[in-house]
Amino acid sequence: MSPADLRVALFSGNYNYVRDGANQALNRLVDYMLRQGAKVRVYAPTVAEPAFEPAGDLVGVPSMRIPGRAEYRLPLGFDAAVRRDLAQFRPNVVHVSSPDFTGHAAVSWARKRGMPILTSVHTRFETYPRYYGLAVAEPLAVAIMRRFYRRTDALVAPSESMAEVLREQGMHEDIGIWARGVDRTIFDPARRDMAWRRNNGIADNEVAVGFLGRLVLEKGIDVFTETIATLQSRGVAHKVLVVGEGPARDVFAEKCPEAVFVGFQGGADLARAVASMDMLLNPSITETFGNVTLEAMASGLPVVAARATGSTSLVSDGVTGRLITPGDTDAFADAVEAYIRDPALREAHGRAGELRSRDFAWDAINKVVADTYLRLIAERGGTGPQG
Repeated sequence: MSPADLRVALFSGNYNYVRDGANQALNRLVDYMLRQGAKVRVYAPTVAEPAFEPAGDLVGVPSMRIPGRAEYRLPLGFDAAVRRDLAQFRPNVVHVSSPDFTGHAAVSWARKRGMPILTSVHTRFETYPRYYGLAVAEPLAVAIMRRFYRRTDALVAPSESMAEVLREQGMHEDIGIWARGVDRTIFDPARRDMAWRRNNGIADNEVAVGFLGRLVLEKGIDVFTETIATLQSRGVAHKVLVVGEGPARDVFAEKCPEAVFVGFQGGADLARAVASMDMLLNPSITETFGNVTLEAMASGLPVVAARATGSTSLVSDGVTGRLITPGDTDAFADAVEAYIRDPALREAHGRAGELRSRDFAWDAINKVVADTYLRLIAERGGTGPQG
């Protein structure tokens, strides 16, 4: 059996209606699979004006807006139209990327038919409650996710550090690594644009501390802004450059009023904005890989990140950046201050990070998933589509 024989039913909680690192990875995977001759059908919530055009065929599933986070939708399972579409498509492997209601329905549907199921982990969902005053719910979230994942045949995680967390949580015994790549035709140190910086109020001699990503609380905005406040209290001169949009923008701007907000950037504009930073400060602990960290490294920046899943598989402490105990704002400030005061250190660590980023080629990374599909089908003893 070859990749061209695959018929993949992929279930996603957010495939293209809001752009994020997880769904961009899924779209790249689908594009890769289609180029290998495979058939792929994607089942996910749809909206009238999505953030970008999807790769492959997208079938809408029942969903509702999430209270308090209206930009996101909660998949609500299957309806008759989805079941008919699945029967007509006749997949021979199911891939579920989110432990939501539709993901649970997809697992039950596949198990009933003896079909192999691969699950992929894209974010630390179990950590989200702590950012909304519900940390007591975290053990329950872990238990629910463990039951979900253990009903599937295998699990892929974006980094070895995330895989180790999953093993410790007892999520699965068959855990592989599906890393993330970076488009080196876009992200490159040569994209740095001093005129663009000046137009955004950042002088040539000022050091820009960057934030990159969705502006949501779970990205560590509180630690980022407290770190900046500590630098200000020490009298350390710097500028803050924020790239991204999201519902927590006003909170961010209130806590960091001197920051330069350039909003959402895409493609070459994003590459220019990242390369025009002098370092990335990424205090998030919810990442399973850290796409923004890799993009910054490919752009020649040192990265100051939380010592957490994702970052520990990318950042070499003292070589390509710094890894800091999560939440330790004084230590974050110490690391950022060292880079501000020492341009040679900043340049050396940025150069080392750029070299490290060259190891992440998308097609080689996505081949791991295709190979896993084929292995699971072989282990089930099947080759053909199932209805």
